[in-house]
Amino acid sequence: MSAKEIVKSKVADSTIDKSEIEKFNAFAREWWNPDGKFHAVHKFNTARCIYISSYIIEAFSRSRDEQFPLKGINILDIGCGGGLVSEPLATLGANVVGIDAAKNNIKIAKQHSEISGLNIDYRLGTAKSIIKTGEIFDVVLNLEVIEHVLKPSQLIMDCATLLRPQGLLAVATLNRTIRAFMIAILGAEYVLRWLPHGTHDWCRFLKPKELTRMITMNDLKICKTAGLSYNPFARQWRITNDKSVNYLMIAKRNESLQSVKAK
Repeated sequence: MSAKEIVKSKVADSTIDKSEIEKFNAFAREWWNPDGKFHAVHKFNTARCIYISSYIIEAFSRSRDEQFPLKGINILDIGCGGGLVSEPLATLGANVVGIDAAKNNIKIAKQHSEISGLNIDYRLGTAKSIIKTGEIFDVVLNLEVIEHVLKPSQLIMDCATLLRPQGLLAVATLNRTIRAFMIAILGAEYVLRWLPHGTHDWCRFLKPKELTRMITMNDLKICKTAGLSYNPFARQWRITNDKSVNYLMIAKRNESLQSVKAK
């Protein structure tokens, strides 16, 4: 195969959308500003992290009373952005690898983790680049990433490849409903200005049944599906049964796995 053919092959296999990477590179400095372009992410991140970490603690038979209940658990955060999810999980003791295809995101994430005194392995790359290392993980996170890639089914396949037997995959995205268009795009981007204009493309949102099909085709079993809703009166996000806008799925690989022991 010629060099030109190799390049074409890599492009064909990639899930990366260059325009999306450029967009997030431009926004990178805003990640840790609670009043900046990602302040909406800060608002729902707490509820989301509590839900995910609680499920991991339960799944790996850890005690919530421990100081570091996720100690010894290896987590891959795909599309980690500035590290808004990687940092809380590392604080609980997890060994976190955070990857992102936007170099400015990784730069900001590294800087902030150093300030926070956290040892997080941030890398510029994609799920494909991690697969090449031969590494596998107890937990793979794919949060608000799948709606920004060209080949969502390929990304789910890559996530499954990176999981240990009985490892957990968490995928968060938006539902392709009229309500999601009204709230997540018109409301959040244009009226409330919670997110920068053009952050989302409604056509790339996935219905739960579509995401379920992608996940189960890769020898994964859906364990939990939950919605994430905003209470305007309490000004808080909470986990609900309403999956019409934001929702989260947690799945598990089917093969057996020896329990992960804290190191």
